[in-house]
Amino acid sequence: MTTIMAKSANTTSPTATSTTHVPASGIWAWIENILNKIPLPRWAIYILFAVAVFLILLIIICCCCCCCKRKKKVKEKEKIKLESVKNSVTTSLVQPDVEGLQKSQENEYRGRLQYSLEYSFPKEEITISVKQAASLKAMDSGGTSDPYVIVYLTNDTRKKNETKVYRKTLNPSFNETFTFKLLQSEITETEVVMQVFDFNRFSKHEVIGEVRLAVRDINLKDVIEEWKELQAAGDSDYEKLGEICFSLKYIPVSSKLVVVILEGRKLKKMDNDGFSDPYVKVQLALNKKKWKRKKTKVKKNTLNPYFNEEFTFDVTLEQIKNVDLIISVWDHDKVNKNEQIGKIFLGCRASGNALRHWSDMLAHPRRPIAQWHNLQAAEEVDKTLALKSHLKLPIPGR
Repeated sequence: MTTIMAKSANTTSPTATSTTHVPASGIWAWIENILNKIPLPRWAIYILFAVAVFLILLIIICCCCCCCKRKKKVKEKEKIKLESVKNSVTTSLVQPDVEGLQKSQENEYRGRLQYSLEYSFPKEEITISVKQAASLKAMDSGGTSDPYVIVYLTNDTRKKNETKVYRKTLNPSFNETFTFKLLQSEITETEVVMQVFDFNRFSKHEVIGEVRLAVRDINLKDVIEEWKELQAAGDSDYEKLGEICFSLKYIPVSSKLVVVILEGRKLKKMDNDGFSDPYVKVQLALNKKKWKRKKTKVKKNTLNPYFNEEFTFDVTLEQIKNVDLIISVWDHDKVNKNEQIGKIFLGCRASGNALRHWSDMLAHPRRPIAQWHNLQAAEEVDKTLALKSHLKLPIPGR
């Protein structure tokens, strides 16, 4: 019996080993099984797989681009497009400057002026003698002019002296002498200005030309007498009033206009002691009507005040297009009425550096933009602004 069982075991074992198969395990077996079921050659399957991967990557890239565009749109909502600002700010910026348009006028010959200068160190006084002029530019229709000369120093433009008017001549002899107080400490910053005007009885007097001399470049130890050709009159009023530096920042999301008054320099002397007590008014006008106003603290006895004061105004995007920002510098006086030293305004109606400053602020939201500005005469700025009055006539019966 045992022999029979042994035989049967011996006969079955070879067949068992011959039919045994080691199957592929894991993911590769699953992939192999799927590939075997697809009725396509292997090379075709690989190509289809590569195309599918490419399409998936393309879809992912497109989705990323869409997300980036959406983020850019959100940011662009906070930006102010200069094309939408009234008065075409961008067009104004690319227009030629007034200086370029006046080159031909500056090159015109205006005549010559003879003068003499003498400085007294003990008295700290400068004596200016206006001798004569020659070959002046004809300003009247008859081919002549009615010239006279205004003489002043830039250290104190309130004191101006003028010669007599000479009728219908291009070669007048003035021979008039004027004396001005000039401290030695003021020499480096002072200029002598001699402006030749044409007198008009019924209209504004016209400037024929000027001679402008920096005192620091003159040898004050000797008496100077010489001829100089007249030049086109510069913006002397801007220089004498001083400069103001401030920064602007506009935040579209919160509709905030932030103005920081930083400092002033070389302001006009308003007090007898040669100084001023300056402070700054910051005013907004909307649609040519006075709207909001704030002011800095007063700085005593200085022509170069440092303020560093910040003012915030609520101004919407629609309002910013119609707003004028008016910066005025005042001299405080305890006894008399406060006087304006100078003024400047910015906005879409402005021009030159003021317009550029305003445009830079609009083009760079949330970023403070600082710049120096020359102060202008208050009368000129008020005339340009032409603000409407708030006064209203009373209605009868009320």
